[in-house]
Amino acid sequence: MSATNPRSSGPGRLLIAVYAVFALSASARAGVQIATSFDEAPVAYLLSAFAAVVYIVATVALARPGAAARRVALAAVTVELIGVLTVGTITAFDPGDFPDDTVWSLYGRGYGFVPLVLPVLGLLWLRRTRSADAGR
Repeated sequence: MSATNPRSSGPGRLLIAVYAVFALSASARAGVQIATSFDEAPVAYLLSAFAAVVYIVATVALARPGAAARRVALAAVTVELIGVLTVGTITAFDPGDFPDDTVWSLYGRGYGFVPLVLPVLGLLWLRRTRSADAGR
């Protein structure tokens, strides 16, 4: 098995870097929210922590070579897309369910809608690099 990773070359490097930034920022945000004001919005803060875990898993899986890592990345990015669409829709139509914002609230409006665009780009990149992973 070769140690090269087609997902981490070219535009994939930028994609992994953005995922790493979101993993760090979502983790820090969730950590502070849970530590300082968990009682105010526990569902929102736990959802922020879940989003952080998803970003961490996606970052690591995108950066690792091999078909197994590709499958994990595909699952994480798909969960991310479902999460941002679900939470975005819920917060758009019934914001009372989340008294405080999460990374995915209003489709990531607080983060310049990057949380909405990122999984789409991730899925497109995984599709583009699929054939390179086929033999692994």
